[in-house]
Amino acid sequence: MIVITAPTGNIGRHLLPLLLDAAPTHGEELRVIARDPARLPDAVRERVEVVIGSHGDTEVVDRAFEGADAVFWLVPPDSSLAPTDAYCGFTRPAAKALAAHGVGHVVGVSALGRGTAVADRAGLVTASLAMDDLIAKTGVAYRALANPSFFDNLLEETDSIREKGVFTDSVDADRKAPLVAVADIAAVAARLLLDRSWTGIGDVPVLGPEDLSPNDLARIMTEQLGRPVRYERQPLEDLLTTLVGYGLDEAFVQGIADMKQAKDNGLDAGVTRTADTATPTTFEQWCAQTLKPAVLS
Repeated sequence: MIVITAPTGNIGRHLLPLLLDAAPTHGEELRVIARDPARLPDAVRERVEVVIGSHGDTEVVDRAFEGADAVFWLVPPDSSLAPTDAYCGFTRPAAKALAAHGVGHVVGVSALGRGTAVADRAGLVTASLAMDDLIAKTGVAYRALANPSFFDNLLEETDSIREKGVFTDSVDADRKAPLVAVADIAAVAARLLLDRSWTGIGDVPVLGPEDLSPNDLARIMTEQLGRPVRYERQPLEDLLTTLVGYGLDEAFVQGIADMKQAKDNGLDAGVTRTADTATPTTFEQWCAQTLKPAVLS
């Protein structure tokens, strides 16, 4: 029995079909935790067991983890809370349920940065790494998917790219860093969930195929979209003001700013890309398959 949290999220919606395809041959049953089961396709609801509610709720995870052999764990960051509460606070009920039900394996969505000089002042990433430690203390075999930023975050900039030919961030325009497609993260998670021969605690870096700078992204988007796209660096102070103006918790917003500053200071540069840590989807492919249809729609 594999339990999937956030099955309709950016990663979960890619993960669930992979597990559904493989489950029969692996002898696996699937259970999902969903606040709104109606967001699951009908064909999916017919093939999985659904536990309704939030996976931050004690009673929900207690029901969901009973009889489970493995869990895919993803915390949806709650911008109304401080980072520690958004990650560790949300995860504590699940940590207790993992131990109580003797769940053997957990694959969690986390971040790069452990062991770097800025890991302890990286905002949301620092909170995510603390969440990994909390899960690891339950006694499960745990693999933290250590991710960089996602290609898919650029979908939030679709309107700006379409209307102005501009995307923004707060990092240096020429700083190269790993980036990854969420579909590739899902593929790594599926492999670990289906082949549970691994033991102990560890990180699994998911680095994409190459390091890219914001200027590299602008060049590739220009080529793929057939229209000029440029990068504008946004001062962190402006980002803070904008996000607080949207009503986000000030501590959470500071956590975003601290994470971005840490990324600009090498947070994601602590792992060397190898055949085991690279993933296949290029930014060119992602632009053609995902960004271009969104921008041109």
